[in-house]
Amino acid sequence: MTDRLRLDGQAAFVTGGGGGIGRAIAIRLAEAGANVAILDIIAERAEETATRIRETGARALTFPADVMESDALRAAIDQAAAAFGRLDILVNNAGGVSARPFLEQSERSMRKHIDINLMSMLVATQAAARHMVAGGKGGSIINVASIEATRAAPNFAVYAACKAGMFSFTRSMALELSGHGIRVNCLAPDHTVTPGNQGNRAGPVDPATWRQRSDDEVDAMNRLIPLGREGIDMECGDAALFLSSRMASYITGILLPVDGGTWASSGWVRGQTGKWTLNEGLSFGG
Repeated sequence: MTDRLRLDGQAAFVTGGGGGIGRAIAIRLAEAGANVAILDIIAERAEETATRIRETGARALTFPADVMESDALRAAIDQAAAAFGRLDILVNNAGGVSARPFLEQSERSMRKHIDINLMSMLVATQAAARHMVAGGKGGSIINVASIEATRAAPNFAVYAACKAGMFSFTRSMALELSGHGIRVNCLAPDHTVTPGNQGNRAGPVDPATWRQRSDDEVDAMNRLIPLGREGIDMECGDAALFLSSRMASYITGILLPVDGGTWASSGWVRGQTGKWTLNEGLSFGG
């Protein structure tokens, strides 16, 4: 690993770090030398990630808490900064979504989407940035949004609005915090294999319990994605490591899709004949 990707001596805090993309990011940061604190609502998942982090030689802290409990979130960040003696990296990864037509969505559901996806990021960013400013060494804040921040999302309207808000907030913070040497960027994953989207939403991460797609479903998914496959969580980890490192020292305020090209395709998919099409019955491009 090039020295410019190393994070030796730095300290990171990752929300939702017990599974999926958050877990992958936490492990990648640790592999680069960072000590990592993990907050996750499922304690056993946080402990499993912590074990992986310690295997790299890095220190790990776990905080079993819900990001929607703002006081607990602030307290965890403060405790991590005190234990590590510094805080250099914040990854706002925790989030959640359920599909529902907007006209059928309750106010309670709307508020929960806002609290878990948007408010948790605001609270964590404020708490962490204060430690970064006090430390005087700059820092990196990474908000894990979604490609839904940039496109229409029927049946996911409130979630998409939250993710768009995350990107707007990212740009504002990139300016507000730039004078302190704190960079703020956004990741935008799309189809990525994680426990949550495989139905493993509680308990240990257990791929043996995941539903296996049929060959037709796999084919349809692969044709939807220009690079021809679903993403791997560690690929988001790689992107987060890059944005946290000195290799991204002049990058702030961006949205980085980690999506295999689905944002670029904007509705174009490979038809069953292999040609690019906007639908199966109307082919373009010869």
